[in-house]
Amino acid sequence: MAKKKSKKSQKPSKAAIVIIILVVIAAIVYLYTVPREKWPAQVRAEIGQVESDWGVKIGKQAEETAGVAAVQAEVPSAQPASSTASGPAPRWLELPAGGNSGLTHWATMGGRRQRNYTMLYDPSVYASYWVAYPLCAAHLGSGRTETWAYDPDVAIDKQTKVSSGSYGVNCKGDLYESNYYARGHQIPNADRNGNDEMMAQTYYSTNMTPQIQNGFNGGIWAKLEAGVRAMVPAGDTLYIVTGAAFRKKGGSEKVETIVSTRDGKTLPVPNYYWKAILKVKRDANGAIKDAQTIGFWLPHKEFKKTLFSEFTTSVDQIEAWTGYDMFPGLPDAIENRCESNTSLTAFEAW
Repeated sequence: MAKKKSKKSQKPSKAAIVIIILVVIAAIVYLYTVPREKWPAQVRAEIGQVESDWGVKIGKQAEETAGVAAVQAEVPSAQPASSTASGPAPRWLELPAGGNSGLTHWATMGGRRQRNYTMLYDPSVYASYWVAYPLCAAHLGSGRTETWAYDPDVAIDKQTKVSSGSYGVNCKGDLYESNYYARGHQIPNADRNGNDEMMAQTYYSTNMTPQIQNGFNGGIWAKLEAGVRAMVPAGDTLYIVTGAAFRKKGGSEKVETIVSTRDGKTLPVPNYYWKAILKVKRDANGAIKDAQTIGFWLPHKEFKKTLFSEFTTSVDQIEAWTGYDMFPGLPDAIENRCESNTSLTAFEAW
């Protein structure tokens, strides 16, 4: 009986391999650029099954849903997953670890394009968890030109409307009533009123959170902001991270929500606001030879005559409460030493 010839396995040609690679790349680009609702039904179903099985998000929605929806889900944390992501060393001293994943706004100052500030914005809560920026004398001026607007680098439906006034929440009995919650800047406009383009960017919706006006935004917080500006070293720079926290890490604090009358969106109200501040000394070659830090952590409530200096804390403590690694661009030995400081006097005198 004649033996059947066995079929030899055929290896794909190089051209076929190239085509397969190109198809895979095209598919990835498609998933990351085209809105999910426009994906073919079969693709949506298959991707949905993968996400369900593996607990991951695929496509453009991955970045948008990376923030932890702590308020809605009642998870005892309020920080985006990307905040602890490993990656390249920060480009600038003010950036927390993983800060390169934040959105940076740029402006022209001194005849060249320079960074204004970087923020880690979570559209699920319409808030930035932190805003980081340098502050020097060149940033400071006088006056206030209000240009409330949507952030042009974030989809409008991922923001809340701030252009027509504060959130309009009716709090009867308060002097401000419907203006009880102000549009609270994280990077203050006064930290950028030496440059009109930079100051205009501080009025973006993504830089705002609902902040009690009487006794906080217009009181202790405004005094803290002015106090920080007074700390700017002559001819040098402060590196600042300002943040809004809904809960301390591992905490279970109740988070209040408001509904903005401007667009009907529900916004969580931060339970805390904080600042971490750094200044450095450099050698003749520009390398950092020493540094000092100070932190401030304030509960978000009405204060009467309380001084902001009563809320100083260490940057180490802020890291413990938020889960962020501050100022990772410092040499390790210097970072470990300076971030334990709790003395405002020592910081100012340094």
